[in-house]
Amino acid sequence: MSNDNKMVQMATLANGCFWCSEAIFSRLKGIKSVLPGYSGGKKENPSYDEVCSGRTGHAEAAQIEFDPNIISFEKLLDVFWRTHDPTTLNRQGNDVGTQYRSVIFYHDEKQREIAEKSKRALAEMGIYKNPIVTEIVPLEKFYGAEDYHKKYYERNQDAPYCKFVIDPKIQKLLHRYGNDLKIAPS
Repeated sequence: MSNDNKMVQMATLANGCFWCSEAIFSRLKGIKSVLPGYSGGKKENPSYDEVCSGRTGHAEAAQIEFDPNIISFEKLLDVFWRTHDPTTLNRQGNDVGTQYRSVIFYHDEKQREIAEKSKRALAEMGIYKNPIVTEIVPLEKFYGAEDYHKKYYERNQDAPYCKFVIDPKIQKLLHRYGNDLKIAPS
């Protein structure tokens, strides 16, 4: 939907594995939906295996539908910055490759301005000792991931990846953003 509609807006963010992104953002008040997928590459309708090869140019991303009357784009970016490492190029933890890069895919000029300002402010805070490498680029296309990726964390909480990678991110989210969370994740 258009960002002119004040009831629902879209954000597209890539902060490593989209299983993590979906698990994090779906827990926030004001989030209508989170769709894991691929963006930033040239291959039309890529598959997960193609994206994992690193040859499509796509990043694993999450397209987030949100109500700006409940949660602002600025707040989404704050959660984005605080729940991944924006200083590692083409990597998040043990996930390595261009598909795991940090990217804000802006939908319009206002989102671009907010993202640039947010990135500058974060750099000025000096939280990270290394430079922030997050790309801020226009959204060209977004391709939804295969169905088995949707609600992956909710369906696989006992899987080792979920236990060792996603759970710590959820704990960080609970600690820092407890007042911003839904009672039950959707």
